[in-house]
Amino acid sequence: MIVVNDNLKRNQKKVRNFKIGLIPLFIFSMLIFSTNVTFAHCDTMDGPLIADARKAIGQNNVNYVLKWVPVTNEKEIKEAFDLMMKVSGFSVEAKELSEKYFFETLVRIHRAGEGVPFTGVKPSGTPIDEKVLAADKSIEAGNLSPLEGKVSKEDMPELTKRFNKVMSLKNFDVNNVEAGREYIEAYVQFFKFAEGEAEGHAAHSHGEDVNAAAGTHRSEGHVAASGHASHIPWILSGFFFVTTLLFGVLYFRKN
Repeated sequence: MIVVNDNLKRNQKKVRNFKIGLIPLFIFSMLIFSTNVTFAHCDTMDGPLIADARKAIGQNNVNYVLKWVPVTNEKEIKEAFDLMMKVSGFSVEAKELSEKYFFETLVRIHRAGEGVPFTGVKPSGTPIDEKVLAADKSIEAGNLSPLEGKVSKEDMPELTKRFNKVMSLKNFDVNNVEAGREYIEAYVQFFKFAEGEAEGHAAHSHGEDVNAAAGTHRSEGHVAASGHASHIPWILSGFFFVTTLLFGVLYFRKN
């Protein structure tokens, strides 16, 4: 009877310790998802950035994607593209791995230009905000009807202005990278406004980053500041995770 009770107590202690061990992981997960880290449109396999990357591969023309990255990173993208094209012909596995490497390199550099951390390329089917999807459809359709009812009437004049600029720059020569960057700047500002982001914050910072990519440096200080600020939630998350983990270890030793 005593042995049975001892075993029962041990099992109960193991269960209790296991539950307590889940606390750091739970807290870390909550901190991550409560920070200002979002699965951006360009982060997904269904997004416009990867779509252009596939065009670049299909046409063997890296210019399809250069508009998405700063001038200072063109060399790295070109090298990654050339390496991928050389390796992809070796086997099916080599093609898959080399394309994954190219996609991740492209998204990482693009995100760095936005001043936000790279969190990986999200798989196809990743949920995207309905406003983003509607904005995409608006560009495809050539009118703002998909966004009707999703944007306030007060914001429609500014949204229309941004949309018209996007449409006026849309049909650029793919080999004119500077024109492509001008289009991407207008494209991003249109999307940010459609999503409802505050004027003068993300919309302008993203647009200024693209200008910097085209060779103008008027937003370098702003980009640097936003880049550092974007890492604060991750630093805090790591700090709280380590602290919680240490408390958990001390508890286990005590018991």
